[in-house]
Amino acid sequence: MTQPVSARLKIGLSACFSHADPARSLFTNKTLQYVEQSIAHWLMSAGAMVVMVPCPTGETARGDTKLSHYAEWLDGVVMHGGADVWPGSYGEVPLKDAWIGDQIRDLYDLALVEAFEQAGKPIFGVCRGLQLINVAFGGTLYQDIEAQHDGGLRHRDPVTYDQNFHEIEVVQGTRLSKLFPDTRTARVNSIHHQGVKDIAPGFDIEAWSLPDRVPEAIRRRSDRGRSYIAATQWHPEFHKYGSTETVDDSPILHDFLWACATARVAPRTSTSMRDMPGRIRNRAARLLRQALLRR
Repeated sequence: MTQPVSARLKIGLSACFSHADPARSLFTNKTLQYVEQSIAHWLMSAGAMVVMVPCPTGETARGDTKLSHYAEWLDGVVMHGGADVWPGSYGEVPLKDAWIGDQIRDLYDLALVEAFEQAGKPIFGVCRGLQLINVAFGGTLYQDIEAQHDGGLRHRDPVTYDQNFHEIEVVQGTRLSKLFPDTRTARVNSIHHQGVKDIAPGFDIEAWSLPDRVPEAIRRRSDRGRSYIAATQWHPEFHKYGSTETVDDSPILHDFLWACATARVAPRTSTSMRDMPGRIRNRAARLLRQALLRR
């Protein structure tokens, strides 16, 4: 039976950015915000209503809509994959110009995570989303896994793209292991060159890449009433439906949506960011309030 609209979960999806470019023949010198079709369809496959959450600031900004309004209205948010995280977001200088990332998108993404965290709404991250979440709560990244991690795999192949794969080891006793009770190792896609170096306080690693052991899945501990935050380094939305070649995406999707449904009927009162271990970096939070949240 088809769910009525009022019963469907409303899930936010963070925006990807294509910044204004005077040399572009279409949308010349215009900033574009967009979502990838596959991740929207992944969420919709379970009946969710998907809404892109636009960045409320920029050269054309008007009105008083804030990210906190979206966090109040929606049931959860998914942090999209995409551009590198700017090393300055975790206190480092880019080692190469090619690894400079997207500082503007970082500010927007950090503000979005902060808004949903303060609203006590579930957050799920994919690829860049995992890295951004880790940075938001005090972790750091390898700017390039091959260059900085001894024995690191080539986690991104620009030619094969989403057909680049490697094995992961699921950490036993974690929530992820309970979602895949008969799985100790699995095969996942790999489309990134940055990765978690130091895990954020209050988070656990739920899967490692093999054989180089870079974190592939993380989750915030649920103690002290903290809301759901989890993420995977791979793209579950790229899993081919029905295939057994890579790890099934369905348990991960339904776990996140279950958390969203639970939060809808029993909302949590968010703990003050100042009182939380593993809180978003103070420096970043100040920038967010000034640049994006406009409080």
